[in-house]
Amino acid sequence: MDFSDTPIVRLIPQRHPMIMVDKMLNCDDIDAVAVFTIRQDNILLDDDGLSAPGIVENMAHSCAARMGCVDMLHGEPIKLGYIGEVRDARILRHPQCGETLHTYIHVIEDMFNILLADVRVECSEEVIAKAQIKVAKTDIVANLSD
Repeated sequence: MDFSDTPIVRLIPQRHPMIMVDKMLNCDDIDAVAVFTIRQDNILLDDDGLSAPGIVENMAHSCAARMGCVDMLHGEPIKLGYIGEVRDARILRHPQCGETLHTYIHVIEDMFNILLADVRVECSEEVIAKAQIKVAKTDIVANLSD
């Protein structure tokens, strides 16, 4: 389903200056795509561009936005999740200000409130990072007031 018109603050609990995803292009129970353009005011920039922690945060926030979309798809309130593990992370290039990231999430397993996903970040159709991320989902409803 297309979520590109849904404000990101309605999908994730993070707030400025720690929002590392601009919007979700699409999402279903298995796959999702998030978009993020790197701006000069990003607090995770360093001399090389978006830092490795910034890229991992983008992956994590994209997973959070995907969880928010899935909750919306199923007519449920959006709940919080916590990163349990980042495995086999590879940062191949640090993107620069003005570049747009497309973060692809593919669910490997989703059971017993644990989600395991392959996450790939592309910039100009070049893979710049990838990892497996495990998220523990909770029953805590997110406070998403603007």
